[in-house]
Amino acid sequence: MKFVAALLLSSAALIGAPSAYAATPNVVVSIKPIHSLVASIMQGVAEPKLIVEGAASPHTYNMKPSNAAALQKADLIFWIGHGMESFLEKPLEALGSNANVVTLEDAPGLTKLKFREGGVFEPEAEEEGHDHAAGAEEAHDDGDHDHDGNDVHLWLDPMNAKAMAIEIEKRLVQADPEHAAAYQANGAALIKKIEALDGELKTTLAPVQNKPFIVFHDAYQYFEHRYGVKVAGSITVSPETMPGAERVKEIHQKVEELGATCVFAEPQFEPKLVKVVTEGSKAKSGVLDPEAGALKEGPDLYFEMMRGIAKNLNDCLSKGA
Repeated sequence: MKFVAALLLSSAALIGAPSAYAATPNVVVSIKPIHSLVASIMQGVAEPKLIVEGAASPHTYNMKPSNAAALQKADLIFWIGHGMESFLEKPLEALGSNANVVTLEDAPGLTKLKFREGGVFEPEAEEEGHDHAAGAEEAHDDGDHDHDGNDVHLWLDPMNAKAMAIEIEKRLVQADPEHAAAYQANGAALIKKIEALDGELKTTLAPVQNKPFIVFHDAYQYFEHRYGVKVAGSITVSPETMPGAERVKEIHQKVEELGATCVFAEPQFEPKLVKVVTEGSKAKSGVLDPEAGALKEGPDLYFEMMRGIAKNLNDCLSKGA
C-alpha cells in the first residue's frame, strides 16, 4: 500500500510540475528568414511553427491542412505582410482571427525602399521610357511589394532584421511575460550576432562592389543598398509572373553589354531562363537563395542564408575580375 501511495503522489507531482513548454503561446511564422529570428529569441522556451517549409517559395505557396490547423491554434502570428505572403491574407482572416497577428513590415526603425519595375534598373533607361515599357506586363503585379509600393524583401538588410528582432522580442514579452527574461536575453544576443554579421558581410563583399550582375527576380535591393553591390537587372520582377519575350531579350542584351558578369538563379525556380539570357555571352551563372529555400529552418538559418549570398556573389564576381 505504501508503494501504491508513493506512486500516486509521484504521478501527481509530475502532472503538476511545469515543463519548459508550459504556458507558452503557440507561435506561428510565415517564412524561413523570419522564423529564424523568432526561433532565436524563443530558444530555451518553445519552438515556433513554420508555414512555408522546405524548398517551397512564398511566391507560389499553397496552404496545407496542417498550416490551417496551426493558424487556428495560434496565439501569435508573425508575417512580413500583404506584399510578401499574399497566400496568407484570407487564411489569416478566416483562421487566425483569435491570434495576435504581427505585420513585420510595420515594425519601427525599418529602412524601406520603393519597388522597382522593369528588367533593367538604371535611371537613364526609365527616363527614356524603355524600362517601364519592358516591365509593362508585370507592372500591376502585387507580388514582392506592399500597398505603398515598397519592396518587402526587408530582411536582406541586417539592420532591418535587427529592427524586426526588436519588434519580435517586444511582442513575445507582451504575449508571455512569464518568460520575458529569456526573450530579452536571447534578443540581446541576437542583436549582437546580427551586428557582427553585418561587419563580416561588408568585408566579404568589398572586393566585388560595383561589379554588375543579373538576378532571377528582384529580391536584392536591400542587400545592394547596404553593401554597395550592383544588380543591373532581373529576369523577372516577381516569380509569380514569368517574363515575356521582350523582357528576356532586354536582359540578354544587358548581359552582352556588361561583358564577363554573372547571372544568378534561385534554387526554388526553373533555371532554364538563366541559360537563355546567358547564351552566346561570356557570363557565368551562380545561385542565390534570398528566401532560404535550400536551408534547414532554425535559429542559424538567417546567418547561413546571408553568408551564402555574400559568398556566392564574391565567388562568381571575383572570377570576372
